[in-house]
Amino acid sequence: MPELSKPWRLTPNGLVAVPLAVLSLVFALILIAVIASDQIQVVSVAPLLIAGALVYAATLFLLARTGFASVRELESKSRTDSLSQLPNRHALHADVERFSAGNHEVAIALVDLDSFKQVNDHYGHAVGDQLIQQCAELLRESCGEEARCYRLGGDEFAAVMSGPVAGTILEGICRSLLEKLAFPVQVGNRQIAVGASIGLARSTADGRLPSSEMLRRSDVAMYASKRGGKMRCTWFNETFDQRREALREIDDEMRVGLAAGEFELAFQPLVNATTGRIVAVESLLRWNRADGRAIGPNVFVPVAEESGLINAIGLWVLKQAVSDALRWKDITLSVNISAAQLRNPEFPIQLGEVLEETGFPPDRLELEITETCLVLDPVVAERTLDLIRGFGVNIALDDFGTGYASIGFLRQFRFEKLKLDRSLVELAGEDDGSRAMMLSSIAMARALNMGVTAEGVETDEQAHMVRTAGCDQIQGWLFYKALPAREIDQLIAAQSARSRESGSSLASGKAA
Repeated sequence: MPELSKPWRLTPNGLVAVPLAVLSLVFALILIAVIASDQIQVVSVAPLLIAGALVYAATLFLLARTGFASVRELESKSRTDSLSQLPNRHALHADVERFSAGNHEVAIALVDLDSFKQVNDHYGHAVGDQLIQQCAELLRESCGEEARCYRLGGDEFAAVMSGPVAGTILEGICRSLLEKLAFPVQVGNRQIAVGASIGLARSTADGRLPSSEMLRRSDVAMYASKRGGKMRCTWFNETFDQRREALREIDDEMRVGLAAGEFELAFQPLVNATTGRIVAVESLLRWNRADGRAIGPNVFVPVAEESGLINAIGLWVLKQAVSDALRWKDITLSVNISAAQLRNPEFPIQLGEVLEETGFPPDRLELEITETCLVLDPVVAERTLDLIRGFGVNIALDDFGTGYASIGFLRQFRFEKLKLDRSLVELAGEDDGSRAMMLSSIAMARALNMGVTAEGVETDEQAHMVRTAGCDQIQGWLFYKALPAREIDQLIAAQSARSRESGSSLASGKAA
């Protein structure tokens, strides 16, 4: 098939020049016609023609001058971000292509602000816009005369430079910016803490890359910085693409697996610390792949969170867990929810629909969230948790002791239960400092009217320690591992039978 020719277009300057050229041609033709006419004496009209030509030349000059100036102004505006007054994405691509025509290295840094969404949610978009302007100024100061900086949109900025050691210099500039952002940014009368994650990519004369590919690579490297803990610079590496491809394959396989019924739930019982009776079960997700390969939740759950599939998987877990637990009378069901679900405005609505459809008692449902969920987006988390509590559902803070939550957080979110992380339980059995930390955590929970569960209990010594410390419930392999629903049925049935026998024996003893 023959290649279609590209449509012919005028340049911006051409849009001014062509009409003026056509107008000049028309004027010249009229002038020639007048001079060539036999009925007009050229001598008599010569002064008029000269005056007309001068007026036309002056008019043409003014039109051309203002026209070209207007075109230059429009071009400048089309390449400038209106909020930050930095060059925009269009200007970045043009500059990278221009730098790439030379023989020097070209380097690009993509700067993405951390926690900017929370600033907008908490303070409003007007304050968010001021923060963008302040961060733009910090980037401009860091780049100085060595690199050119840009705003690509939202909370994304970029910097580009060319030279023999452009990459090394640009990395230094980025580290200088991170040092500035380590301190709160002054916005009006507020001090707002905001960090940044930075990705870097380069192009050399030996292997030139188009501007779009350089920007893509820096974007991939930037997300690697975010996964690595934020507030850092990361250079693009070919393995990043391999990892992304592997994660994409897992995501695709998860979607197929969810539709094919490859996901299953296991339930780990929690026992009363005093009586040893099963009082609750925690639902745990398992992926039984069709090919037999085992992939743990620690691998596939982060992938699902990044792709957004966690919302569909989480809803399936909630529905299945509630359906299974309906037959376990008086047993509390614990279900883990991720940070992505907590940020999803549809989640409280979906939760209400599940409770209504299944008839599951809300006071028997306990949703477990981690400290990370609260730190990432505390404003949204608090709003969502208030809606969830409106249904009568309880909230537990999972993995307490891993480093984020404070007394202020505990008072703010008013949890019904605190679950001590297994690492804290293990360390408490090894040194006095960790034991004191565990005891203080339990005392704090008691003061705030929270129940306390110890996770990961695997020895009799640990069980005795947490029981003596005042924990209400214990969870761990010492008592039960995670089991299929049918085995939980058997455990609950056996426990109920023992209770009936105990009750009958007690009644018989009283009668005797």
